[in-house]
Amino acid sequence: MKRIDFENGTITGNILGAALPMLIAQILNLLYNIVDRIYIARIPEIGTAALGAVGLCFPIIVIITAFSNLFGTGGAPLFSIFRGKKDPDTARRIMNTSFTMLCVCAVILMAVGFLFARPILILFGASAEAIVYAYPYMMLYLIGTLPSMIAVGMNPFINAQGYSSIGMLSVAIGAGTNLVLDPLFIFALGLGVRGAAIATVISQCLSAAFVVFFLTKKSELKLRFLHKNEIPECTGHAKNILSLGAAGFIMQLTNSLVTICCNNILSVTGGDIYISVMTIISSVRQLVETPIHAMVEGTSPILSYNYGARRPGRVRKSILIMSLLVFGYTAVMWGMIILIPETLIRIFSSDAALIQDAVPALNMYFAAFIFMDLQYIGQAVFKSLNKKVFAIFFSLLRKVFIVVPLTYFLPYAMHMGTDGVFLAEPVSNVIGGTACILTMLITIMPELKRIEVENRKAE
Repeated sequence: MKRIDFENGTITGNILGAALPMLIAQILNLLYNIVDRIYIARIPEIGTAALGAVGLCFPIIVIITAFSNLFGTGGAPLFSIFRGKKDPDTARRIMNTSFTMLCVCAVILMAVGFLFARPILILFGASAEAIVYAYPYMMLYLIGTLPSMIAVGMNPFINAQGYSSIGMLSVAIGAGTNLVLDPLFIFALGLGVRGAAIATVISQCLSAAFVVFFLTKKSELKLRFLHKNEIPECTGHAKNILSLGAAGFIMQLTNSLVTICCNNILSVTGGDIYISVMTIISSVRQLVETPIHAMVEGTSPILSYNYGARRPGRVRKSILIMSLLVFGYTAVMWGMIILIPETLIRIFSSDAALIQDAVPALNMYFAAFIFMDLQYIGQAVFKSLNKKVFAIFFSLLRKVFIVVPLTYFLPYAMHMGTDGVFLAEPVSNVIGGTACILTMLITIMPELKRIEVENRKAE
């Protein structure tokens, strides 16, 4: 079973070795929801309405994923840092603490979801027509909360041990199953929207089973629940995991908040069809962002490990290579969005009226998308090097302090209607991304220089 050598391998080789399997995994993971949307949009007679209705469930799904990453991306960098420090016992305790908290949280989220799904969907902007499709989809999806969170939240600990191809395989198992089961349940068995949810839950269960099997039986550091007597000594680890994971958690949670705000305003200014437009834009964004996420997450354990091992040269080179990969990819995708927006939209719907409204909205939404790279790069470095305060602040800045106010200000105060909702995103990308990358350069680069000087003195 081949592992990546974070300490001695070439930086480019390490990043590509971790990022490429993760890219495949992320693309496959994206298929969980994207394939559902493609099939749902093509259900005869109700496709467009059902697509918009399922789009109303996305904020809840994002919240579940955010909690998964709270423990996964909060624990995995700390896990890697202690592996870099040659302290496997602490690394193992961090992983087990993350797993225990994740499982408890999943049970609580599922219970809350079952109790309040209908009022939550109405709060998110579901009309009487949309709730008919959104509610049954959500209730079935919630059954898979625990396996979904295990599959997403514990996969980073597989990658952090250098088993990136195994991390990819865990996602491929679920995504492949979903691809097969979706048309079977939606069309062949005539279950419609319910069939999409059932296929997703079964797929998540298979992914989770594989992750748990590998981490308990095959990996270098073995996974288990914390014992009662271990809980007091692991409270410090729990706090560190939560504080570091809070950055990614807030970013995803605020994405959900923005989606809720957008859906509410679009339902008033444009009607249900514009909720379907936003669903398509969110789908295109996920499609475009997935490789970026893979690149930065693939680089994260390399940054964390070498930072823990006090090897600043390798940290600096990792940041540079990650940045070049991200900018190169985004330039290509940005060009496609500008030149062939209709082609991207047709992946998700062939409804002529929907496409007509979606093309200008997509162009506005992605007008300054390349500036989002700056946020991704800065956030990845802050999180990987355990800079919690900066990571949390910049997660809040772009979405909570810039996007949400603009989402209300532009449509109403500036009388821009639906256009104002879509233009809030590029404005926030420019301001938030620029502030994030400048802060990273001002704070992290001098620290790496100091470590280099200290290492020379120690020699």
